[in-house]
Amino acid sequence: MKLSTRSRYGTRMMLDLAQHYDQGPVQMGDISKRENISVKYLEQLIIPLKKANFIKSVRGPKGGHMLAKPPEKITVGDIVGILEGRISLSNCIENPEVCDRTTGCLTRGVWEEATKAMYDKLNSVTLSKMINESGCN
Repeated sequence: MKLSTRSRYGTRMMLDLAQHYDQGPVQMGDISKRENISVKYLEQLIIPLKKANFIKSVRGPKGGHMLAKPPEKITVGDIVGILEGRISLSNCIENPEVCDRTTGCLTRGVWEEATKAMYDKLNSVTLSKMINESGCN
């Protein structure tokens, strides 16, 4: 399994906002330059994160975007969940009806456990933890 560009770039954008959390709104152009992600792409990522109340926007000359919650309250799992929806290592985990072998499958349990382990890890890592562990605060 591979995370999409949406999740990877969305996490980078959220980390950038977290690093500037106490400095007021951040403009998309600034994030774009620091993260080397196009403004157009960032604008697409921000929409679902705003709808989920993880980002708020401020209008005006000193406007921009900022986290709507403290960085210690936002996990990588939150971001991936918003930008990807629920993802699993195998289609049969979320939709058992897609496979006629689901009830007697010997491998399904492994894929289910691995999916749970992935989400447990993503949900245990907050933006503030990532910043603190990187030494970039």
